[in-house]
Amino acid sequence: MDKLRALQTFVAVVDHGSLTAAADALGSSLPAVVRTLAALEQQLGTRLIHRTTRRHSLTEEGRAYLERARRIVAEVEEADRLLDQRAPTLRGRISVTAPVLFGQYHVAPVVTEFLLRHPQVEIEHVLLDRVVNLVEEGLDVGVRIGALQDSTLVARPSGGMRRVVVASPALLERVGTPAHPRELAALPCLRSHGVEGEHWTFREGGRTLRVRVSGALSTNLAAPMLLACEEGLGFARCLAYQATRALQHKRLRVVLEEFEGEPWPVQVTYASARLLPTRTRVFIEFLHERLKAARW
Repeated sequence: MDKLRALQTFVAVVDHGSLTAAADALGSSLPAVVRTLAALEQQLGTRLIHRTTRRHSLTEEGRAYLERARRIVAEVEEADRLLDQRAPTLRGRISVTAPVLFGQYHVAPVVTEFLLRHPQVEIEHVLLDRVVNLVEEGLDVGVRIGALQDSTLVARPSGGMRRVVVASPALLERVGTPAHPRELAALPCLRSHGVEGEHWTFREGGRTLRVRVSGALSTNLAAPMLLACEEGLGFARCLAYQATRALQHKRLRVVLEEFEGEPWPVQVTYASARLLPTRTRVFIEFLHERLKAARW
């Protein structure tokens, strides 16, 4: 069995909604698609798609397998295209979205560098602190931090983002530096709707530890929370990049580093590898490589 062909077939069946439509999209016959999907399921030892006379639906195993299958198919197709050095001059429009601060600090410089290299390309850079539906909002590329909820997207893992607890030197001098996360339950804490809210998660000895925190301020954006944190109002939980400037200027310090949980994934996302124009494919690879090499 050609494993890559089998993965392409599986993805096509899901994307096009039926075996017949997948066969048309792949330029194959219906029996060939049926045989390929059956062979893949037999090799894996599990059913990926429930098939009835009227509809198809993914099994639980199929949903888990789909994300990885998409990634493999997309990366192979991108590699094939990027090896073609005879590609024409890039031109046209690309739209890319990212969280506000992350977009300012880490995506905007990449966009500028790309535009200097490809002067006939135009980029619309949309910064939003909410999860964006790329298809519904007509956007080509998204940068997301955290688990990907939409399994229909292709995602390129481009690094990991630490979740840190920070405090001002003045607060640490006043209340002391906590030695264990449980101490935070009795200390003033500032809560952000975007990073865990009032339940902060840590790791201790390979186990998950959850601490409920409280304090005077709860906000939906990191910026006002961190400003209050710098003034000594309380401890704050944030993504590492959000506190970069304050840490560099020693207005904040990281505490409880040894209890940090697993980093959240940073991912470059897009709707479909098959329908992307060359300019978008090249930009995705460029952005992926720059983010993967970055230090937050």
